[in-house]
Amino acid sequence: MTVRAPRRILTAAATALLAAAGLTACADDTGGASEPGKVDVVAAFYPLQFLAERIGGDTVEVSNLTKPGAEPHDLELNPRQVGQVVDADVVVYLSGFQPAVDEAVEQNGGDRAFDVAGVTPLLDAAAGGHDHDHEGEGEGGHAEEGGGKDPHVWLDPTRLATIGDKLAERLGKADPDHAADYTARAGALRTELTKLDTEYADGLRTCQRREIVTSHTAFGYLTERYRLEQIGISGLTPESEPSPKRLAEVAEEAREHKAGTIFFETLVSPKVAETIAREVGAKTAVLDPLEGPPADGDYLSAMRTNLQTLRTALDCS
Repeated sequence: MTVRAPRRILTAAATALLAAAGLTACADDTGGASEPGKVDVVAAFYPLQFLAERIGGDTVEVSNLTKPGAEPHDLELNPRQVGQVVDADVVVYLSGFQPAVDEAVEQNGGDRAFDVAGVTPLLDAAAGGHDHDHEGEGEGGHAEEGGGKDPHVWLDPTRLATIGDKLAERLGKADPDHAADYTARAGALRTELTKLDTEYADGLRTCQRREIVTSHTAFGYLTERYRLEQIGISGLTPESEPSPKRLAEVAEEAREHKAGTIFFETLVSPKVAETIAREVGAKTAVLDPLEGPPADGDYLSAMRTNLQTLRTALDCS
């Protein structure tokens, strides 16, 4: 991935500050140092935090580099956060999703880094929906920067379960005394995620429509898994600005498929979705890509809320 200069400068500067000052997370009570006897795990963003907490249980201390309410795609790291990466026993991240984290891991992660992008093959950016030329024209975010791969792998519960199994193995290497516990918790989580997968498959099996119009194309894994079709207004990063031509194309497709709902998400402005909705006479609703922690509950409850939202919007029986 091509990392923009401000991120490189910020991360390098943060690392230099740490080196010059001799700072570590242990020297700062807000630095994310783990409790004595616990494995210090740093997660890059919410779904990875969820996995680490559920699989690690009470033998790990998990910190999240992306604060609640922050949009993770454009995360910038301050010196303290770089210090967390330096001091962690395990760093869980997804390469190609957060350039600043990629750089910090490359410079400071060493063999403590666990890249979930290497666990299961990532889909092409256009998977699960229409392949519009706008993905390669600067409106697709990661499409032009990351080889056209979609990072939102956690929205397929079966893939998340596989990542969980591998994370349990990685935690077991860092903490052999509790390896069996990590494996058992990953197995229990797999059971829950399999149940969620069944609920989605059953709940979306018979619907009046199978097309979802979304503010950004975060739902390729979900739509591929459950045989839906994603029509994205903007690309893989939510801050991508769709062109007037793209807005017109989406409005045309929304009319063609009789879309009654245009979806927007929790961490970005709904204005573009509202514009399309007014144009085609549809309503808007939240479909959470779970890039940040939900306001209530956890990954499992938020995914079930998404399922009910989809069933209502698509007139599923």
